[in-house]
Amino acid sequence: MLVALTIAVTAAALALAAWCGYAAYRDQPTKDWHFIGMAVVSVLALVQLVAGIVLVAGGQEPHDGSVIFFAYLVGAVLSVPIAGFMSLTERTRWGSVVVAAGGVVLAVLEVRLYAIWGG
Repeated sequence: MLVALTIAVTAAALALAAWCGYAAYRDQPTKDWHFIGMAVVSVLALVQLVAGIVLVAGGQEPHDGSVIFFAYLVGAVLSVPIAGFMSLTERTRWGSVVVAAGGVVLAVLEVRLYAIWGG
């Protein structure tokens, strides 16, 4: 697993969580800028998914098995877009809270991915 990419995804997810948490604190819903941030985090998670596929196809194996590794990778890719969609249905401060929670979930998934890979 690419440690630098895992750190980048985790840092971006936590930054998104802090940003949307601050918006919720200010009683604001998610705005266009938040969705751009969600897109950046989602692209990073997608790059990690592709890197994981390439590494496993190249012969490297996760410590805890490929099935659980790919399940966590797919969950990581989907966590922020699902939170973003949910924030569109809730156009209050709670939409920002949902995206902040999605960012925290992604950060936790990244830590678990690192552990599954054998880090």
